[in-house]
Amino acid sequence: MEVQAIARNIRISPRKVRIVADLIRGKSAGEALSILRNTPKAASSVVEKALRSAMANAENNNNMNIDSLYISTIFVDAGPIMKRVHPRSRGQAFGIMKRTSTLTVKVSERE
Repeated sequence: MEVQAIARNIRISPRKVRIVADLIRGKSAGEALSILRNTPKAASSVVEKALRSAMANAENNNNMNIDSLYISTIFVDAGPIMKRVHPRSRGQAFGIMKRTSTLTVKVSERE
């Protein structure tokens, strides 16, 4: 059985969040938390929060043992893009894309 947690509208680009998500894919939950605590990336705190939420969902809603949980699936999708304008010389305007992410973490119990 898989239990999931979804973090939407994360104000970090998906490319940067995927770097952190790749570090913990397939690891046990405790090991993943220690990796995230020692990773100097802005996305690591967001991924840790989503992982803790998935673990809490597994414990409280499905009576799973936290010690036997592992990350079965983790992926990052692009969220809505906020478009802004940066004024340039001679009346020009360059676009700025402020990208957001949607993070999905699924945990399962090891047999």
